[in-house]
Amino acid sequence: MLPYRSTAVAVLAVASLLLLAIPVSAAPKPALKAAAKPAALSRDEIRQAERWLADLGYWTGPVDGMWDDVSRHALVAFQKVQHAKATGRLTRAEYNALSVATPPRPRELGEHIEVDLARQVLFLVDAEGKVGNILPISSGSGKTFHEKGYPETHAITPCGHLEVFSRASGWKTSPLGEMYNPLYIVGGIAIHGSLDVPPYPASHGCIRVPMFAAQRLPRMVPQRMPVYVYGCKDEGPVNQIAVAPVVETPVTAGQHE
Repeated sequence: MLPYRSTAVAVLAVASLLLLAIPVSAAPKPALKAAAKPAALSRDEIRQAERWLADLGYWTGPVDGMWDDVSRHALVAFQKVQHAKATGRLTRAEYNALSVATPPRPRELGEHIEVDLARQVLFLVDAEGKVGNILPISSGSGKTFHEKGYPETHAITPCGHLEVFSRASGWKTSPLGEMYNPLYIVGGIAIHGSLDVPPYPASHGCIRVPMFAAQRLPRMVPQRMPVYVYGCKDEGPVNQIAVAPVVETPVTAGQHE
């Protein structure tokens, strides 16, 4: 065999080996289909959700299919009553939950306000025992605080049978913060409007409500309106809760917020 032919054969052999060494690309895997997202709610569905909230007794704004701040707070209150995460976002799951929900029931009958600290909601009860104007609240955080001029104390909202014994109009400033249209229920603790109503207890002891509600509550709540606060951690059985006496003292400036 001629030298050049031997060289050519050797080159071909090496090339064949190199081709065998190149890995064959695996067939491309079919792309996984993305999980289908629930369709966005239509304006008619949003209007229906608002109507359901209103029928269930939650404080809603106009039933117009526009998801505004009042609608969001109504849904937050609904989620709290349902022991769900309080997001205020109207999803398809929340829409479905509203479609089968039933109105909450009060603990007591007769015209009064109930404040459920465990679920962080407030609502009015009429003379027939119907619940309405359900609102999300933020009550005492339970933390220890020490403000100048005050002894160290805990940020606790007291439970018991209380009443609206005093009130003030507009913004009231105290060493512990600002209150809008406060309705005092014991000492300096009041139900009042706030620009900050998180979905958890965060106050020094007062019961914060959204501003849109605080603007109207004073006209809806007469003097001496009973206020039943329950849901404290150390609360006994419902039928053993005693009526708490209310000491009427002049209030010059709110001491809590």
